Amino acid sequence: MEVKNFAVWDYVVFAALFIISSGIGVFYAIKERKKTTSREFLIGGRQMSFGPVALSLTASFMSAVTVLGTPADVYRFGASYVLFFITYALVIILTSELFLPVFYRSGITSTYEYLQLRFNKPVRYAATVIYVVQTILYTGVVVYAPALALNQVTGFDLWGSVIATGTVCTFYCTLGGLKAVVWTDAFQMVVMIVGFLTVLIQGSNHAGGLHSVLEQAENGSRLYIFDFDVDPLRRHTFWTISVGGTFTWLGIYGVNQSTIQRCISCKTEKHAKLALYFNLLGLWIILLCAVFSGLTMYSHFKDCDPWTSGIISAPDQLMPYFVMELFSTMPGLPGLFVACAFSGTLSTVAASINALATVTFEDFVKSCFPRLSDKLSTWISKGLCLLFGVICTSTAVAASLMGSVIQAALSIHGMCGGPMLGLFSLGILFPFVNWKGALAGLLTGILLSFWVAIGAFIYPAPASKTWPLPLSTDRCDLSNVTESVPPALSSRPAIAETWYAISYLHYSTVGCLGCIAAGVIISFLTGRQKGKDIPPLLIRPVCNLFCFWSKKYKTLCWCGVQHDSGTEQENLENGSTWKQGAESVLQNGLKQESLAHVPGYDLKDKNYDNMALEKITHF
Repeated sequence: MEVKNFAVWDYVVFAALFIISSGIGVFYAIKERKKTTSREFLIGGRQMSFGPVALSLTASFMSAVTVLGTPADVYRFGASYVLFFITYALVIILTSELFLPVFYRSGITSTYEYLQLRFNKPVRYAATVIYVVQTILYTGVVVYAPALALNQVTGFDLWGSVIATGTVCTFYCTLGGLKAVVWTDAFQMVVMIVGFLTVLIQGSNHAGGLHSVLEQAENGSRLYIFDFDVDPLRRHTFWTISVGGTFTWLGIYGVNQSTIQRCISCKTEKHAKLALYFNLLGLWIILLCAVFSGLTMYSHFKDCDPWTSGIISAPDQLMPYFVMELFSTMPGLPGLFVACAFSGTLSTVAASINALATVTFEDFVKSCFPRLSDKLSTWISKGLCLLFGVICTSTAVAASLMGSVIQAALSIHGMCGGPMLGLFSLGILFPFVNWKGALAGLLTGILLSFWVAIGAFIYPAPASKTWPLPLSTDRCDLSNVTESVPPALSSRPAIAETWYAISYLHYSTVGCLGCIAAGVIISFLTGRQKGKDIPPLLIRPVCNLFCFWSKKYKTLCWCGVQHDSGTEQENLENGSTWKQGAESVLQNGLKQESLAHVPGYDLKDKNYDNMALEKITHF
């Protein structure tokens, strides 16, 4: 492939992204210099409003994986990826109505504090370790993706780009804390949308208009979206995306520290929910932009596929190559696209670093050294940001071996996020589950999801289940390219055609359901948890939705949890205040504080406010 170099204006646009992002970190480092608590640094003092948090959430999970991977996926496999429109809606509704209220009202900083309140410390620590591993691996993929794009379009050294990305993220995250991360994400979200729209406008004009793009996509079978085949081995169907995708993204959103940390930084629970729902609009916008970019790219390359012909060496190079072709006579716009890709990366990596620092500080450092001064706590938090910045950047080396960035990223989330989702579901939805069941369920889910994912990595799924749609090379000049020869397949065990061939979107489904099933069984075998020992705010009585006709069946489903003293709202207004210090936590009902008014609840507005909660839970 012939590398096309940046013009001066491309460098200017690209450099501006790094300068502004770093500048935001410096600004908040100066502005917040007198606020020296670790809580102010890690969760913004719990006084964020929903607008910037919503933009931050969208930018963080719509990373360079989306900018590069989704258009390439649509180009090769068709527009069925747009079905994630349904998945995102289901995930946001479940997160805001099921998981968020429990986390927000608990007054926690680390999501995994909930597991100690509900079960015990070993469960909390096991989940924290898994989260740290998951996030480091995922961040490595996210760092590698735009570095690959930059390498393809400018000829920059690939690993030099990786180091530059990690350095900038670590710089502004370490200086400015969560507020810098959130506001930088908001800026980078705007850059992402502008970059996508630029590609869409110029690409559709070049193809003869949007109608022409859709017509050519239809002719190339790219608009066949609703495939209702129930075969779980098929890569993308309606069911794998809507079911497997929901499990995968619920593990990302519903119980992920990076998401929940920004939600609990909001000043009220209402703001936190608004942040999630406005974030849903952002997710839809980015998804549609990415899907239409893939269709536009297909209309451009329909007669000469650069991947099949060997002009590029990997599908994830399609979008950068397309941009350099499209804007070859328009200096500055290639730089805008690369800035778009890097915006997704910077936002995701910074959020991950901040979340990793938070869980490490709250779950490990604070447990070992509960009497740290505010100043020392802040410096330790910044040191952890720096440490994880270095680790995440180094992990990008492993990402280069993982194939398609979009599949690699979602596979990682599925392998770890599914069992984690199952663990939190056991705690919130199943009052009778004890700590032994929770720990056994987590380990079972991890073993199942890693078994299927690693098996699929060693024995890729059969081509009949993952084969891309037809791609043409009829009008390519093949004189200067080399044809890639597919590797010969070695002998495959029978399990490789079934269990290992399951769609990567179902890794999370396998892990979550395996965790729940094992947790329920082990809890019954070892003695169920007594509901009277569990504060109502740690459980969501979702059985009210199904047993509304009978108080008897409600009581049975509550398993002894004292939700039956009145309506759910009355319970919220008369719940438990248990968190008085680092060690004032529930451990299987062995330690229980007296009943009191729920901190931060405003009877007039019927909403939760973090100010009152902060006064009680601060330590």
